[in-house]
Amino acid sequence: MSIDLATRMVGAEILKLRRNRTIMAVAWLLTFGVAAITFGYDAIQHASNPALNPPAGGLLGFGRAVKALGLYFALLAAALVGTEAGTADISSGVFRDLVATGRSRWALFGVRAPAAILVTFTLTGATFLVSVALSFLLAGGQPAPGLSLILESAGWILLCNAVVCAFAVGVGSLTGSRGATLVAVIGWQTVATELLLHISSLGSARDWLLTAGLGQLMPVPGDVAGISMASGLAIAVVAAWAVVPTVLGIWRTQTTDA
Repeated sequence: MSIDLATRMVGAEILKLRRNRTIMAVAWLLTFGVAAITFGYDAIQHASNPALNPPAGGLLGFGRAVKALGLYFALLAAALVGTEAGTADISSGVFRDLVATGRSRWALFGVRAPAAILVTFTLTGATFLVSVALSFLLAGGQPAPGLSLILESAGWILLCNAVVCAFAVGVGSLTGSRGATLVAVIGWQTVATELLLHISSLGSARDWLLTAGLGQLMPVPGDVAGISMASGLAIAVVAAWAVVPTVLGIWRTQTTDA
């Protein structure tokens, strides 16, 4: 497949995702909407009682925004977009027609994750820029994040979203069902993972959870449920959560009847 054809196929996938207004509206709400509500609420709290409530911005507000975009709400948006990208062709019944055109199944799968990641990057990138601006505007005399921390945080957020997108695309391609994939990915990341992270008796077994690996690489202060591990292990864990579902998704795409 030529670079020109790959670019056009990725562009077509992006267009399909953007045209799904429901998905895009919910994704914007989970990214920009949550950031606006959080900063707005903290600003009101600080204005009403500055002695008890710190400023909405500064390093503290920036750290909260980075965690929300990397580990929590923005990951839901990434899972939503990734699920749509992974299941749209099969659930809408057009996969057979696409295969009949002679397009490689590898190519049909290969453009899904890049398209989902680029759409997610647009959402989280715009929200991150707004969060950086508000961190300075609402600092209230407190220290603001430096350029190095801002760049590291941007890279980490993009990594988090890319991994979850790849995870959702892989699971979606494996199941072929929007509902099953959303329940599996979001249920695992927001419910099962959070429960397992706080079961201290599991010990080092918790290191293999995606959130734990991402938390270890987080550039802002804080941790995930007190878990600490070597950076090398964290990188391996994060890579595994992206690669294994992708391999399964490729296998399913190659073997699905068309």
